[in-house]
Amino acid sequence: MSQTIASDSGQLGTLRVHAADNVLVALKDLPAGSEVTDNGQHLTLTEAIRHKHKFTLAALEPGDSVIMYGVTVGRATRPIARGAAITTENIEHSTSSSTPQAKRGSWQAPDVAHFQGATFDGYHRPDGQVGTANVWLVVPLVFCENRNIEVLRQCVADALGEDPFRDYKQLARELLHGDAGEPSPPPREQLFPNVDGVRFLTHTLGCGGTDGDAQALCQLLAGYICHPNVAGATVLSLGCQKAQIDMIKAAIQARDPKGLRPVHYLEQQASLSEQALIRESLTTIFDGLATANQVERAPAPLSKLSIGVECGGSDGFSGLSANPLVGAVIDRLVALGGSGILSEFPELCGVEHELIARCSDDAVAQRFSELMEAYQRHAALVGADFSMNPSPGNIRDGLITDAMKSAGAAKKGGDSPVVDVLDYTEPQTRAGLSLLCSPGNDVESTTALAGSGANLIMFTTGLGTPTGNPVTPVLKIASNSSLARRMSDVIDFDAGPIIRGEVEIGELADRLLEMCIETASGRFRPRAVELAQYDFIPWKRGVSL
Repeated sequence: MSQTIASDSGQLGTLRVHAADNVLVALKDLPAGSEVTDNGQHLTLTEAIRHKHKFTLAALEPGDSVIMYGVTVGRATRPIARGAAITTENIEHSTSSSTPQAKRGSWQAPDVAHFQGATFDGYHRPDGQVGTANVWLVVPLVFCENRNIEVLRQCVADALGEDPFRDYKQLARELLHGDAGEPSPPPREQLFPNVDGVRFLTHTLGCGGTDGDAQALCQLLAGYICHPNVAGATVLSLGCQKAQIDMIKAAIQARDPKGLRPVHYLEQQASLSEQALIRESLTTIFDGLATANQVERAPAPLSKLSIGVECGGSDGFSGLSANPLVGAVIDRLVALGGSGILSEFPELCGVEHELIARCSDDAVAQRFSELMEAYQRHAALVGADFSMNPSPGNIRDGLITDAMKSAGAAKKGGDSPVVDVLDYTEPQTRAGLSLLCSPGNDVESTTALAGSGANLIMFTTGLGTPTGNPVTPVLKIASNSSLARRMSDVIDFDAGPIIRGEVEIGELADRLLEMCIETASGRFRPRAVELAQYDFIPWKRGVSL
């Protein structure tokens, strides 16, 4: 799964990722008739190839495999001439369970001498966890409480003078009235300097679904409430819904058996009035902020970091730059005793044999196979298939099949051994790299990563996406410099120099790990945090009833 550059024609801007590949990647727009040299062989492009797209090194017949990253990523459905583009019209999704290249126990850890003894300044919790942030959480057990959550959100923002949309509200007044109107009040002095704020979750679950959906929601919410970045929580319940208070209490007790984290439960149907409910909720929030403020950042070893990895709005360069860069950071963190979590099972389709070969033992490998197969069976029952995963934006930017997308997406997990495989909502308990069963949906998967304990997330993108998370800081890594410039208000790190051949992945990985440490220490605020991009979408695995 390591990044291998087999050939680069330099001036013409093409790349063969792996020696076994039978396609090249266009690093820039190439007109028809362009002459390309690969390993001493010359070919002429039969048509124009857009940058990020792929073209054949040899003629393919129907049924022939398309190889990229050294693995099968598709199958020809019609004859394809040498030097022609591969498209959705001439290939289809196909994978191969060929003999894996990786061998159990063969991983060579990267040189991390530069980071030996390094620490980050985090929030130490009584249970031994260390947070990279310090927030008070407010969550509903059912969608019926979403309105009350929004009331609390606005009341708390007004009371603390911390409205993240202050500037946009001022802009709206200017657009409506033609002048500035009444200026927005300036931010107030921070009352709780050791707290990163209050985070409010809303969702569409808690009732009207299966018992399994209700249990999964409670397990996910428990993962958030017991998260190392969370000081405590206020939980709102209607009372009659399927996701009951007793269910979430049991889920929290399993993660926090000593009851070390303060949690307040309020039930609207048992309250005297809505006003009484809001008053009591606000009291628990402000008391919670005062308690959370007593915890200050202190040095912690990098072994206390758990970084989830995610991709969204991927393009044809994601698997060549941003994803292997993130994988190199995970390898460094694992070598230092830390942890990583790789999710999105539909985007691991086609590289299962590679990941199985990296599993630390047979039990871990078997669990991965079982969860992957169960997911595929469930998708088939509703007439879906992993081959449907690539979005129109993915395809437009060169990710033609799910297998091609997966081969690049899996690089976010680096090369270190897979020490554990987690089902959705299960907490990470082993140091090292874990696989997490989640959908390919960006926000659902990011939500799952935080729910399983990731206290930092690296999110790669080639097209740009504003996704963030309520409790876990999310760093955005662009696969190309054009995106990094165009969406600089969203992107934190540019992996584009890798595509241009200006810097080695290892050197850039050291820089990105340093940014992770700065973020974990609160000295760098990711764009997603600055813009209050606090997305939360639970995965609904069952059906509506």
